[in-house]
Amino acid sequence: MAKPIITFSALKAVIMMGMLVIILVGIKVAADMIVPFILALFIAIILNPMIRRLEGIRVPRVLAITLVISVIIFVVVVLLAYLGTTMNDLTRTLPHYRSSLISPMQTLEPWLQRVGISVSVDELVKYIDPNSAVALVTGLITQLSNAMTSIFLLLLTVVFMLLEVPQLPVKLQQLLSRPAEGMVAIQRALDSVSQYLVLKTAISLVTGLVVWVMLAMLDVRFAFVWALLAFSLNYIPNIGSVLAAIPPVAQVLVFSGLYEALLVVAGYLAINLVFGNIIEPRMMGRGLGLSTLVVFLSLIFWGWLLGPVGMLLSVPLTIAVKIALEQSDGGKRIAVLLSDVTKS
Repeated sequence: MAKPIITFSALKAVIMMGMLVIILVGIKVAADMIVPFILALFIAIILNPMIRRLEGIRVPRVLAITLVISVIIFVVVVLLAYLGTTMNDLTRTLPHYRSSLISPMQTLEPWLQRVGISVSVDELVKYIDPNSAVALVTGLITQLSNAMTSIFLLLLTVVFMLLEVPQLPVKLQQLLSRPAEGMVAIQRALDSVSQYLVLKTAISLVTGLVVWVMLAMLDVRFAFVWALLAFSLNYIPNIGSVLAAIPPVAQVLVFSGLYEALLVVAGYLAINLVFGNIIEPRMMGRGLGLSTLVVFLSLIFWGWLLGPVGMLLSVPLTIAVKIALEQSDGGKRIAVLLSDVTKS
């Protein structure tokens, strides 16, 4: 009797891979619905320790949630109002950047010709269209005006999630086949993700404030916008701080000159050195239990699957997936590949 060409284990693996592909495609198609839920979930995880502290001083949970969400709404409204004003100012400034670009480009032209690169400044200027930049910023202002509805629905979802937290352990114990082991794994995932998000949020906030002070001292226009960008992109591992530095450096290079731009670059390098290489590793401990390669690949994967929010939350999402994989015999092998062996 001939041996079967495909063994049962191989067939099972193929079926599981097919199911995984179908699930990922479904998530990507439904990303517009899934992303707000995931974002609300992680915001609730960040806020829950604060709610518990207020409960510890005998503040009722409903009142604690109301106070925290009210403060967040006030801060968001103020930020959006200030950001909208700044964007309007930026829109009025953009048409002047075409003439400002000519001088630094003429300075660079002889240097490029010395190394054998033939560049015509007059030809390059023809491709610079300020109208497209103005249209981009105008679109951003329109999105800001429409953002309040989305933010309100997002915070409303967070409120209901926070109200549901006390009942979750009982529901999960009834849902899980092995309640004791499952609850330990869920608590471990929540603790890891919560610790990462709370510390990362605190570090990102301080980073944004330091960037704001640094740019204000260097008299860089729109310092608040670039500080807010530094705060947001600091959640993205490895490349976030680099991406946050590009717009202000380009702005200073165009409007102020090479020397001022080098000062801004030096300021960003100093901030990233202190916060990224000294403060953050000490506060978060010896790594995240994930290899450096996995952190970078997770940035690409979650960014492809969920867009910009996936990039911002790539590390906590990967931590949760790794802990979930550790609960099954087959998943433990994959979890080992994701882990940082120097930590174990």
